[in-house]
Amino acid sequence: MAQQESLVEYGSRRVIITITVILCALLEVVDTTIINVALNDMKGNLGATLNEIGWVITAYAIGNVIIVPMTSWLSMQFGRRNYFVASIILFTFCSFMCGNANTLWEIVLFRFLQGVGGGALLVTSQTIITEVFPVEKRGMAQAIYGLGVIVGPTLGPPLGGYIIENYSWPYIFYINVPLGIIAAVLAMEFVRSPKYGEKKSASEVDWLGIVLLATTVGSLQYVLERGQEDDWFNDKIILGLSITFAISIYLFIWRELTFKNPIVELRVLKNKFLAIGTFFSFILGFGLYGSTFIIPLYTQNSLGWTAFQAGLLMIPATLATAVMMPIIGQLIQRGYKQQYIAAIGMFLFFVYSLWGYYLLTPHTGKDDFFWMLMLRGVALGMLFIPITTLSLSGLKGKEIGQGASFTGMMRQLGGSFGVALITTFMSRQNALHRNDLITNIVPENAAFQQKYQALIGNFTHHGMPLAQAKLAAIRAMDGTITSQSAIMSYMDVFLYIGLMFLACVPLLLIIKTSKAKVDLSHASH
Repeated sequence: MAQQESLVEYGSRRVIITITVILCALLEVVDTTIINVALNDMKGNLGATLNEIGWVITAYAIGNVIIVPMTSWLSMQFGRRNYFVASIILFTFCSFMCGNANTLWEIVLFRFLQGVGGGALLVTSQTIITEVFPVEKRGMAQAIYGLGVIVGPTLGPPLGGYIIENYSWPYIFYINVPLGIIAAVLAMEFVRSPKYGEKKSASEVDWLGIVLLATTVGSLQYVLERGQEDDWFNDKIILGLSITFAISIYLFIWRELTFKNPIVELRVLKNKFLAIGTFFSFILGFGLYGSTFIIPLYTQNSLGWTAFQAGLLMIPATLATAVMMPIIGQLIQRGYKQQYIAAIGMFLFFVYSLWGYYLLTPHTGKDDFFWMLMLRGVALGMLFIPITTLSLSGLKGKEIGQGASFTGMMRQLGGSFGVALITTFMSRQNALHRNDLITNIVPENAAFQQKYQALIGNFTHHGMPLAQAKLAAIRAMDGTITSQSAIMSYMDVFLYIGLMFLACVPLLLIIKTSKAKVDLSHASH
């Protein structure tokens, strides 16, 4: 324990390290969502199609998810500080190269490498910030780290929207460069590494495991990111990569369970708390990234808002999360059960989703969203720390670092799966609602006839010939149906996400937690 305690910092050193690692975590998480609002500008500038420009998002996500499970092992091989600083430098350099890119595939390559650097920042930051705080304050350390992870996806759209409106898309990447340089210098100067055991020789390294891991998560991430746009299994690449994923995950599990020095220690999942925690981390990622995706989409497509306006809408909810995180950290330090706090958070997220289901109309205003989104912020603030501490509560030593990698990866995969599933679900529900609404456009329908005749009267009153007015009336009603079916699809998304979170409440309440407190100081050992 003395060796771990030697990593605890006090005074200005702790403040500087905390600011450095939170900055790094924020850089990584913000970059997952900031790019969304710039895709149209990038598409025109690079001469790419909509499907091609989607690779800018996909490449980053694939690089991110591949590296997260390997982070604990890489920290042991190269030393945590060296690995952390190298990751910051890689992320910063690739950010600059993305802004300088002249072709689509050039930016895709550097986005992939940026994702590799970024994934390491996220998990390693959690470990470092935990170790610089003394044991009695580690709940607060998790609250500070969790604040960056939860707030980051929300900050991306408004920041990206502001940059696009006032500058140009390369500055979305350039903004990372000075911050990354500062973070790298501070990390090199102030972050210390724990002492690990002997490094593995080249012959002991699980090279096959690395290849199988990259193939497994890379193919899965591609299928999730591109499936809807490429018509799922009707596309040969999607079908081929789905088969590749099925084969490679089987071989990867077999390899990691039989190899002496596995790249990912799957045996740690035998711990029931970690297994439960990875499941709830997936649900948390689904709700966090899914709701961050759906609300700006609704406000821009159905209400006609700009990306900046849509992003600003999320800021009050972010502040609510910021207020809740340290409060929850204190409650857990005082002995309140994680599963009960998380169950309340899940229920509040259900209430938020149900609220959204009833709130959405073609005329919903900015003020209508305020309290609903504030509730979302409170709910998310009550989920991150309890789920993280519950996941790691039955682990010891270096198992905690391995467990943290699992929960981080599952949160990211939950987000990717959530966005992919929501996109597919909305497309199908939209077609279903449209077909249902069109059945009402018949001469026998009195409401249709009344609206139809009123539109014709309005058009002819403004000087339009009768035949042209009839066509214009039909087009206007078709536009109304399209708008209504889209809003009904958004409503369905809110409802089903809410029901998913509600179903988690009894699962959390029946968990019997370990009496031993988790010491997160071992989180990367």
